Amino acid sequence: MKLLLATRNAKKLTELRRILAEHSTVELVGLDDVPPYPEAPETALTFAGNALAKAHDGARHTGLACVADDSGLAVQALNGMPGVFSARWSGRHGDDTANLNLLLGQLGDVPDEDRAAAFVCAAALVLPNGTEQIVHGEVRGTILREPHGDGGFGYDPIFRPDGFDVTTAQMSAAEKDAISHRGKAFRKIAELL
Repeated sequence: MKLLLATRNAKKLTELRRILAEHSTVELVGLDDVPPYPEAPETALTFAGNALAKAHDGARHTGLACVADDSGLAVQALNGMPGVFSARWSGRHGDDTANLNLLLGQLGDVPDEDRAAAFVCAAALVLPNGTEQIVHGEVRGTILREPHGDGGFGYDPIFRPDGFDVTTAQMSAAEKDAISHRGKAFRKIAELL
């Protein structure tokens, strides 16, 4: 079975390939592997809304089963923000360093005990016949005051999951996949397949 992951993010594609590795019948391709089509902007105010829109677009334009996710960081002291704006929090989409530094600046005066956060993921699976499923994954933790580790991407260097002494950027890929929001959601997608 060929499955489209509606993303151009190579790190997300690699992550989902690792998670789906035990499902040998699934061949995962990304947007760069299919003919281009007009991609609708992410305008929903929920992770699920954005994921579902992207998955419907992918299935409609390619005829493939399509999975899409929208994920981000929800910080309690910021009333759940940056949320769906996580990848463009600094105003430039995908500028991980600027996003991370802006968030650290915004939390500068927030006491350690009030720096709770969660990585949240909604993943949508849409089949060519229009059948859809949405699943969710979440990992709770704390935002640290400075980056630690050079693995992962995005806010990983400042996010320490509950029950761990390291950030998600200090974990191996397998360790992160086992607990991550996207790992949890994508494993649910794998079960649906």
